[in-house]
Amino acid sequence: MELIYLLSTSNVWLLVTVGLVSLMIGSFLNVIISRLPIMLEREWKHECTEFLGNTNATPADTSTFNLAVPRSQCPKCGHQITALENIPVLSYLYIRGKCSNCRTPISLQYPLIEITTALLSILIAAKYGFTKETLALLFMTWALITLFMIDAQTMLLPDNIVFPFLWLGILLNLNGFFTSLESSVIGTMVGYLILWSLFHLFKLVTGKEGMGYGDFKLLAALGAWGGWEILPFVVFASSAFGAVFGITAMALKGQKESQPMPFGPWLAMAGFVALVWHKEVVEYTRNFLMV
Repeated sequence: MELIYLLSTSNVWLLVTVGLVSLMIGSFLNVIISRLPIMLEREWKHECTEFLGNTNATPADTSTFNLAVPRSQCPKCGHQITALENIPVLSYLYIRGKCSNCRTPISLQYPLIEITTALLSILIAAKYGFTKETLALLFMTWALITLFMIDAQTMLLPDNIVFPFLWLGILLNLNGFFTSLESSVIGTMVGYLILWSLFHLFKLVTGKEGMGYGDFKLLAALGAWGGWEILPFVVFASSAFGAVFGITAMALKGQKESQPMPFGPWLAMAGFVALVWHKEVVEYTRNFLMV
């Protein structure tokens, strides 16, 4: 009770607590980012083998592999990460970004995800204070960070994250948490149909697939959270983010044609902005559309 009182009356306590908790959450997000795609791949291989009944196929790996088992270890020497080596950011600095056993470099992704998670979470807590909105937006932010990284690395947007994220948005808006239930449901439907329509139009014209179905679902989930009013901003902003990144990447690599690029990270970025600054985005959209 004393902690709750301190969090509700002291911004310093709130921000410090949110920051420390978010660093630990960021460490767990790293686990999800690295392991969930592997878990899905193993599951799909097992299902395909069973469905096809191919007795000559390489047997699917049935060893236990989830978010908890096996323990984190160095991919080169197999050294198991100890508790002291698993402290967010500090452990990375202490071991100087290398395995303590074989000195193989450890990806900078791990501390960056932890720091980004903490900074974005502190931003939300500073804006909304000790409120239900802060709690909801923290979960939203953690989900979007995870989806951003998984899609950037594998071009996958796992249903395991997107669908719970979508249903939670509608559930929160049953009583108008961020927007009305009507706007939330319309946002879900329109969000999906916007990209679904663009996908099929692009395929009809070019014969190629311009994006994946995960992008449809993610935009639908963002619409479920923020309502249909945020969708124009999200579509425009994500397209702008993606275009700038794509053009920059082509210029740096000297490519004449762009390579396949995930769209989910830019949807996640635009969705984060639209939901954290929800009132401002909705007001701008309504003024622009004169609704």
